[in-house]
Amino acid sequence: MDLAFRCSSPLYLPSSPSTTTRKPSNCHVKSFPRKMSLSMATAQAYDSELENKKLQLLTSIQDTQRGLLTTPDQRFSIEEALVNVEGCNKGDPINLNKLDGTWRLQYTSAFDVLVLFEAAARLPFFQVGQIFQKFECRDESNGGVIRNVVRWSVPNLLEEQDGATLLVSAKFTVVSVRNIYPQFQEITLQDININEQLQALIAPALLPRSYLSLQILQFLRAFKAQIPVRDPGRQSVGGLYYLSYLDDNMLLGRAVGGGGVFVFTRAQSLY
Repeated sequence: MDLAFRCSSPLYLPSSPSTTTRKPSNCHVKSFPRKMSLSMATAQAYDSELENKKLQLLTSIQDTQRGLLTTPDQRFSIEEALVNVEGCNKGDPINLNKLDGTWRLQYTSAFDVLVLFEAAARLPFFQVGQIFQKFECRDESNGGVIRNVVRWSVPNLLEEQDGATLLVSAKFTVVSVRNIYPQFQEITLQDININEQLQALIAPALLPRSYLSLQILQFLRAFKAQIPVRDPGRQSVGGLYYLSYLDDNMLLGRAVGGGGVFVFTRAQSLY
């Protein structure tokens, strides 16, 4: 029964007819829990609406192969769904502790990423696996490190999807409430995983493995090539990146200047 109703109900008046005074009403005190319940209900309704908007966005990009196959109507629907989610924490400053971690690419319209997907679709000897963006900025106040991780493979030579890793590393600084400026440092090729057929060709399991064949396998597994992308004494290549939405499980970004949009979801740590 509602506490405010009980205070004014005749059932709660004094039983003695000779009583002429009443105790001071404390209905205003007992109404606080009701106000708190209304606030909680409003917050729950907001959370439910937000989750529905995020679900609509993920549904709209579901059959696009991460942006490779989209029609004009799909792109319009995706942009509309993006804007709906972005409006939910528009203007909030970047929370670097929340940004820290690994994010899996679900969709992009960025040309420099789509060209990889197009190459994989056309070339029988090239595959693109998962793409991640790893932020290292916990407990930082003004920036950190971004590692763009691309898993790729060569069929019949390397393991499917995860045959090798291309790592593009950059340092970033926070330049405004929602903008960061990455400055790319180096490109690394690592984690080469040859498939079982190639391993058997290099070092047959049924024959005594020679020292040379074992050295070849070890070299391939430990291979790591690093290429700097900055010139000494000059500022490295970079670009403005607008983080348009961020919560515990979704990250949306826009490359300023028409570089494309990005939709990420939280993933398990890579390293």
